[in-house]
Amino acid sequence: MANNLLKGKRGIIFGALDENSIAWKVALKAKEEGATFVLTNAPIALRAKKIFELAEMTNSEVIPADITQVDELENLLTESMAVLGGKIDFILHSVGMSPNVRKGLHYTELDYNHMVKTLDVSAISLHKLLQVAYHMDAISEWGSVIAMSYIGSQRTYSSYSDMSQAKAMLESIVRSFGYHYGRKKKVRINSISQSPTVTTAGTGVKGFKSFYAYANSMSPLGNATSDSCADYCVVMFSDLTKMVTMQNLFHDGGYSTMGISDEVMDNCFVCDDEECKAKKIEKIVRKK
Repeated sequence: MANNLLKGKRGIIFGALDENSIAWKVALKAKEEGATFVLTNAPIALRAKKIFELAEMTNSEVIPADITQVDELENLLTESMAVLGGKIDFILHSVGMSPNVRKGLHYTELDYNHMVKTLDVSAISLHKLLQVAYHMDAISEWGSVIAMSYIGSQRTYSSYSDMSQAKAMLESIVRSFGYHYGRKKKVRINSISQSPTVTTAGTGVKGFKSFYAYANSMSPLGNATSDSCADYCVVMFSDLTKMVTMQNLFHDGGYSTMGISDEVMDNCFVCDDEECKAKKIEKIVRKK
């Protein structure tokens, strides 16, 4: 049930690729809560045309922008303020990409040119976006910026590769820019560390299905869905959280605080019988 938490607020949502994207769910929830916003993604991502379906559903405009290019971000913010009729109240940075992961390169064999691209798209882009907005004075006082992160920024996950470094940098930018933007304009900047989620990006990580089952077994509340993440983002965009900034907020059903759980011990995934292990994983995935 809608509560008009974002009534009258204007926003920009990065990263809505398809129905499985967290950004897609955030857009639907923000619209339900009374917000108006612009949808944006890199021009190459718009070729799939799914985002235009979302735009029609939410009565939004789509403005292409490569988040790694400062001039395109300047244009995006200028056009967004013109379309929406004023400064921006909230921004979702739901962007991440690793060529090394896509190509299946082992962490000890990373291509460094690919790694630079990973850092630029997945982390430095947030700094570029905030720096442009800061200089343009594009975000309203008490505005809210949310960047999507993952616990792999703080712990080692063997198949997460250079995305671990990217998310660590992303969270550092949240803290550092959060200080300066907070002092200057009372703008709040936070990251949300989400459970493993069935999205196009998430399922591209090697062994995702096994880890999804493991995390679901570890978390007392189970894995947080993309829908519940959208709810959390809306609350963070709203005036109910005006004093929360520079935080990495875990939205993971309690996973980040766990050591071991009864369910993991009862369904140990370390098994010589691959068929047996696969059945255990499938059983837990189906439960969610």
